[in-house]
Amino acid sequence: MVAVSTAALATACGSGDPLSEDTGPGNDGGGSTTITVGSADFAENQILMEIYAEVLRGTGAEVNTEPGVGSREFLVGGLEDGSLTVVPEYTGNLLYYVDTDAGETTPDDVYGALAERLPEGLAVLDQAEAQNSDVLTVTEGTAGRYGLETLDDLGEVCGELVLGAAGEWRDRWASRIQELYGCEFAEIRTTDAGGPITIDNLDDGTVDVANLFTTMPAIQEHGFVELEDTRQMYPAQNVVPLVRDGDLSAEQRDALNEVSARISTDDLTELARRVEVDRENYVDVARDFVERVLG
Repeated sequence: MVAVSTAALATACGSGDPLSEDTGPGNDGGGSTTITVGSADFAENQILMEIYAEVLRGTGAEVNTEPGVGSREFLVGGLEDGSLTVVPEYTGNLLYYVDTDAGETTPDDVYGALAERLPEGLAVLDQAEAQNSDVLTVTEGTAGRYGLETLDDLGEVCGELVLGAAGEWRDRWASRIQELYGCEFAEIRTTDAGGPITIDNLDDGTVDVANLFTTMPAIQEHGFVELEDTRQMYPAQNVVPLVRDGDLSAEQRDALNEVSARISTDDLTELARRVEVDRENYVDVARDFVERVLG
């Protein structure tokens, strides 16, 4: 989660250069005439962007969207320079971005630390119950062969198995999984960040274990088994609106907090499935969710 897989999706419904000075809102504390909601370049985040945009339009605001802005560095930079007003974020990865020494893992601890350590001028609104967390997965065959249900089980046989994950996984998690679970993989193979290469490699047996993300439709489609992280190696990754502090009115903040109160992990999984598998337009999927659930 974060860090996350990329996908080229539908055409943006917003307009304007996300780095231009005249598209950002003024920091007047009473809500701005134009709000710009940005996203990273993957389906789930773009859906959340459009959900946020739609509920903000419901407050009477003029709202632009900027999908696919890029990595967290660019999204945070856009908030800091005023070209963006709101972005959908994930608590654990955002906390690690602002504090690489952060050790918090539970939802409340991560959220509390995040609220304290964000750069001046940025704020998080209410976090959702919905999460999109890292998860180590295996095929049903591998789970049955080794009796795998948890990362404790995995730790006993790691030396026989190959992991497929994004390049940064080794630096961030290899020592941690050894410390918590006694797990040292026979090999850590760089694939992609939970994308098609990782999925294909796990499915065809090129790797035995893969780092994926809990809302990915591919987990259910391929019948992959998620291994329970019993010792909480991975931090909570609750969805949360990250905003420019003071740029939204109380009504606008309340509208985004209502999204957080009503969206679940199951919702995220289903919304992503409709875009990634059924090939629906993410704007239509987001607006349908707003009408059905938040209406």
